[in-house]
Amino acid sequence: MNTFDKVYKAVKKIPKGKVTTYGAIAKYAGISNPRVVGYALHANKNPDTIPCHRVVNAQGGLAKGYAFGGLGIQKQLLTNEGILFVGENVEINRYLFKFKLS
Repeated sequence: MNTFDKVYKAVKKIPKGKVTTYGAIAKYAGISNPRVVGYALHANKNPDTIPCHRVVNAQGGLAKGYAFGGLGIQKQLLTNEGILFVGENVEINRYLFKFKLS
């Protein structure tokens, strides 16, 4: 399985109404640099099945370069799932999905 496929597999595990971070995905997928997660998500050809809108930075910030319509679309998708914001950031402590590491 290539690196991007590992990222996509991890992102598919994030349940509706939760978010996780680039760093958490990198750790779970065995990737040393969280930026690679961002590259993979930007290249995502299946946003309907790979919910990349559920990935935020460590402070709960949205992706400035969200590939599927920009910040406004990412925020709307998360809001539609019941996720609340403080300013422009997701309430990370409330909505953070944690991977079970084996």
